[in-house]
Amino acid sequence: MSNPKVVYEGWMVRYGRRKIGRSYIHMRYFVLESRLLAYYKKKPQDNVVPIKTLLIDGNCRVEDRGLKTHHGHMVYVLSVYNKKEKYHRMTMAAFNIQEALVWKEKIESVIDQHQESQATNGNKYYSFEYKSGMDNGRNASSSDHESQFSAAEDEDDSHSHIMRRTTIGNGPPESVFDWTKELDSDLANQSSSNQAFSRKYWRLLQCQNGLRIFEELLEVDFLPKSCSRAMKAVGVVEATCEEIFELVMSMDATRCEWDCSFQYGSLVEEVDGHTAILYHRLQLDWFPMFVWPRDLCYVRYWRRNDDGSYVVLFRSREHDNCGRQPGFVRANIESGGFNISPMKPRNGRPRTQVQHLMQIDLKGWGVGYVSSFQQHCLLQMLNSVAGLREYFSQTDERTAAPRIPVMVNMTLVSSSSKKGQKSSSVRRSPSLEQIYAANKNALLMDEFSDEDEDLQGNDQEVLPSAVEVEDRRTAYEEEPQNQIDLSIFSGNLRRNDNDKARDCWTLSDGNNFRVRSRNFCYDKSKIPAGKHLMDLVAVDWFKDTKRMDHVARRHGCAAQIASDKGHFSIVFNLQVPGSTHYSMVFYFVAKELAPGSLLQRFVDGDDEFRNSRLKLIPSVPKGSWIVRQSVGSTPCLLGKAVDCNYIRGPKYLEIDVDIGSSTVANGVLGLVIGVITTLVVDMAFLVQANATDELPERLIGAIRVSHIELSSAIVPKLETDTSDSVK
Repeated sequence: MSNPKVVYEGWMVRYGRRKIGRSYIHMRYFVLESRLLAYYKKKPQDNVVPIKTLLIDGNCRVEDRGLKTHHGHMVYVLSVYNKKEKYHRMTMAAFNIQEALVWKEKIESVIDQHQESQATNGNKYYSFEYKSGMDNGRNASSSDHESQFSAAEDEDDSHSHIMRRTTIGNGPPESVFDWTKELDSDLANQSSSNQAFSRKYWRLLQCQNGLRIFEELLEVDFLPKSCSRAMKAVGVVEATCEEIFELVMSMDATRCEWDCSFQYGSLVEEVDGHTAILYHRLQLDWFPMFVWPRDLCYVRYWRRNDDGSYVVLFRSREHDNCGRQPGFVRANIESGGFNISPMKPRNGRPRTQVQHLMQIDLKGWGVGYVSSFQQHCLLQMLNSVAGLREYFSQTDERTAAPRIPVMVNMTLVSSSSKKGQKSSSVRRSPSLEQIYAANKNALLMDEFSDEDEDLQGNDQEVLPSAVEVEDRRTAYEEEPQNQIDLSIFSGNLRRNDNDKARDCWTLSDGNNFRVRSRNFCYDKSKIPAGKHLMDLVAVDWFKDTKRMDHVARRHGCAAQIASDKGHFSIVFNLQVPGSTHYSMVFYFVAKELAPGSLLQRFVDGDDEFRNSRLKLIPSVPKGSWIVRQSVGSTPCLLGKAVDCNYIRGPKYLEIDVDIGSSTVANGVLGLVIGVITTLVVDMAFLVQANATDELPERLIGAIRVSHIELSSAIVPKLETDTSDSVK
């Protein structure tokens, strides 16, 4: 927009709850002007009327509502309202905290300008600062309770000396000790139980993995026998506080990349925007054959301080929906968490100090009989700080702020598993497969509703899952797949779905590959690819003394059979150069292409468009380390990396991929071809989606080839080519 009044604009999330209690989120385009905050369904052009507006003046407030859960996704929520009209508010959210904080700062700066302007004109706006009784001089921001926020403001309107509007809500739960606060030396006013958690004295225990490991040093009189000794790790990570915080809050597979003690985690209950009950399984490597695994149920509280630091606090808690799990010993966190504080950047890179404290009783016989068990496991947990440091040191791309990762909801499984079952005195633990299956259909967002959320207050129907919406949207594309008779196709490389089979191919699950989501243009998010657009019906493995082009012309091949049946084929011919030339040919078939779809535009487009969009996602699930590192799993635009020749037939498109045309690809190929019999290789083909109306991305198809033998390739009988010029 070129409007000079616009202060800030961009895509954000509309978050709220309907009267039936279900939350919703929609992608909306927000525009902040000097006196107005508005949002639209699309980026506004000309004189488009906004869906909703809010007048911004000195009486407005920005309320930080913390993290909210929607279908397993975590969003950071802000609420903007006028204190004179408290029921007129606008709620917005972001998938990453950085973006939410930018909007908060921009809106508050506009509010400040109005306050200064009114003060200059002789009118006064009174602002306030609500401080919790637990705040010992260090201001923190965030609130999740509107009534408390508003009430405190009204009471303080008469005090002109009160400062402006930052809140911390109710602070951490009473049972959670905030070890990040510096306790006074005078403990006279504290109870003996609180004295046990004093963090005033620490002893440097050791330095390992670039971390300083401290052990709490307390006099015996201060430490009850029921309490374990606390330890903390301190290290420096080259990343922003927000990036580290988002990883620390994750409870999905991303956590396994930096926390070696993490096995599995789930959300039991969301108390408010800053407090949640979590279930956590530990992965401890101390004689696992003899020692039972440990799990945790604990309350987690977080806040952001005014200096940009983040505090995350833990303490164990019992919960009705998270009983003792068979086969696990329930450990007890007495105190713990993270303190993430910004430091001065060095050489242009951000630096953050991370403190990780744990005071945990691992329970069981191992703690009582083997003194090293507790310390070994505790050090393993504290080493996650080193994992954070290495995670960011090996990541170059920092342009796109990471989303707050998905959390799997345990309560969902607990409630659904009770249906149709009689109550039992023994609570059985849901398996990981059950938990993930229960949430599989809840990972996408329902932002493509045609109705606006503000007009749906009387909507009492049960909302369809996002996957159901997506399935309906693409039903026309997927319908032909179920009507193709696969028995009429064959290739010389056999299909075998046995995992241990050799010299064969099988279908690769689309969920093994991550593709651009519907919201990729806004938050760079990716999702499991899901079902393929076309069926892989046959694979040929050819060899010859010369390069084999246009193999789809071969009489009796799968493409010709599909053409006779009126089906459309896309043929990928991967050409491997050498003294003997090899070609691996994949035949993907669909009854017909969806008119106007991205795939149809790719098939009928010119070579320039095809080269800019054809994408390959490789993977080597089984093979030597050097091969897996050389091949990698990064998506590659084939037309940009190697020479691709496109041959458009009446009912097919053949793509001849000359791997030898690239020096880099040829080098990797030379490494792979020598050990090809030891490899299992996955490949997914797709057309890259660049625009919002093309998203989400869909796979053309995916294949897994296992332990291929060069000797099994055959010499094809190719007809005289009369159509090479047909593009």
